[in-house]
Amino acid sequence: MTSTATAPRHMHRDLEDDEDLATTTQIFVSKLRASAARFAEAAGAEQAIVREAVPPARHRRSRCRVVLLYGNGQEADVTFLGPVSTSTSAKELTMSQFDTAIRLWLGAGQERSRRWLVPDEEAAGGVAIDVTAWLDR
Repeated sequence: MTSTATAPRHMHRDLEDDEDLATTTQIFVSKLRASAARFAEAAGAEQAIVREAVPPARHRRSRCRVVLLYGNGQEADVTFLGPVSTSTSAKELTMSQFDTAIRLWLGAGQERSRRWLVPDEEAAGGVAIDVTAWLDR
């Protein structure tokens, strides 16, 4: 008799539960860190290191700090900001698309415009890329 493995079903969880929120946070951080090689590829860099990954919350924006290492020894340190989470669905949307938005910006020439650069004292150079504003350009 052959057993068949099936993919687990996606279950919606109540993110007010501390354990579920911790799991969601871990997934968010793990996903961004796992995207480092794709960030490097999109940017034309040899390597990318995700230095910071902060999930969204009602009171803060998601953020991801990426250091890109190029073959000529040049480095670029870029911080990305995503939307603030206001509901469970916003958190899931942000988690599933934040890394994709970062890759799109990196692959589209890394243009820095006042329309999507925002002051951020924790970011290198004092500015971060607001990927939500960039997507809305």
